Amino acid sequence: MQQEPKIEISGLRKQFGKLEVLRGIDFNVDAGNVVALIGPSGSGKSTLLRCINLLVTPDGGRVRVGKHSFAFGPGTKLPSSSELARFRANTGMVFQHFNLFPHMTALGNVMEGPVTVLRKPKAEAAELARTLLAKVGLADKADEYPSRLSGGQKQRVAIARALAMNPEVMLFDEATSALDPELVGEVLGVMRALAAEGMTMVIVTHEIAFAREVADRVVFMRDGLVVEEGPAREVIDNPREPATQAFLSHFHRRG
Repeated sequence: MQQEPKIEISGLRKQFGKLEVLRGIDFNVDAGNVVALIGPSGSGKSTLLRCINLLVTPDGGRVRVGKHSFAFGPGTKLPSSSELARFRANTGMVFQHFNLFPHMTALGNVMEGPVTVLRKPKAEAAELARTLLAKVGLADKADEYPSRLSGGQKQRVAIARALAMNPEVMLFDEATSALDPELVGEVLGVMRALAAEGMTMVIVTHEIAFAREVADRVVFMRDGLVVEEGPAREVIDNPREPATQAFLSHFHRRG
């Protein structure tokens, strides 16, 4: 029996003022799959990601992640703050600019969610946090404050912090675009390892070679629409749509 998709997005719409940012998006992500969202700036990729975990409230359509399903638009009821908190705990999000608490150590940042949201005892949360910091290669940085960490290290702490909530899915919004080039690899390495473990992931990225290597599927967006989607290598190596071809022509691709 075929499993239903882990993430199901249908008819998703979002408007900011007169600007229609998402114009009826449909796409699914199967459990254990990695989907990369690519496309020019302003195409709606980050807004779509924020709608998936309801940091941005859609104007229409439906969002389902695992068992949690919400409908938006006329005649629907917005989720309560407690429903939203439960839902977001289940969808880990890693942002471009880390968003770490500056007054907390790396360990404190990773412990915070399990203690305050999941109500775990501090000793248990600390043990979990140390395990996750080791997983992202930062066991020796547990007691450092963010100001003492490189951008790549901060981003790896942010990934550990999201994982500490034991989410069903992980969302990455341009997780490497604020990093110096020499630090990008260490973050992509952690993401690659998560993909290999079977974590369901949606990644907004300009790292086309990484998307080709790690993603199961690629979704190319432009002007708030899905223009083309399919197996990652197929879309990146042999795009069918002229808009996709034009976008990918800016990247040097290796076979």
